[in-house]
Amino acid sequence: MRGIRTGLAALVALVSVLAFAGPTVVRAEERVCTSALGAVTVDNLRVPQNATCTLTGTYVKGTIKVERNATLNARNVNVVGNVQAENHKNVTISGTSRVGGSVQVKQGGGASVEGARVNGDIQYDANRSYLKANRNIVGGSIQVVKNSGGAQIVGNTINGNLQCKENSPAPTGSGNRVGGSKEGQCKQF
Repeated sequence: MRGIRTGLAALVALVSVLAFAGPTVVRAEERVCTSALGAVTVDNLRVPQNATCTLTGTYVKGTIKVERNATLNARNVNVVGNVQAENHKNVTISGTSRVGGSVQVKQGGGASVEGARVNGDIQYDANRSYLKANRNIVGGSIQVVKNSGGAQIVGNTINGNLQCKENSPAPTGSGNRVGGSKEGQCKQF
């Protein structure tokens, strides 16, 4: 009987320690891409500084993050979260790619999103090289703000707004179907 009480006391002590420790936090794993990935599944993906990552048919359960001076070439990918690039060299998303969140490209080089389905927004902010948003289906808005390398916005279906502000030169485009409003430099397309 004494052994049972000792065992029970130890079990109660263990349960109280675990309860005090709080809930278990599960973290998604991050895959680093410095060359190429094919038709594999990853949690999150990071393209590190100065690297070039080519994705073909890759499934990303979380987010793709493109770091300083890095290049992402993504074709026929499925990303559940966002594609985020800051101070990047170049970002290309093409083919039958799907992005469950937004494509956010800021303060970097060029970018091209062509033929993709983006559930959130496409945001180009303060980039210095040429940008393209062509033939996409966008659940949110396309926002092109303070870019200096030129931009082309052609043949998109946009549920939200098409906003272009303070770009030099002004973006060019045509044939966009916009559910919301066309604003600023994008009023004519």
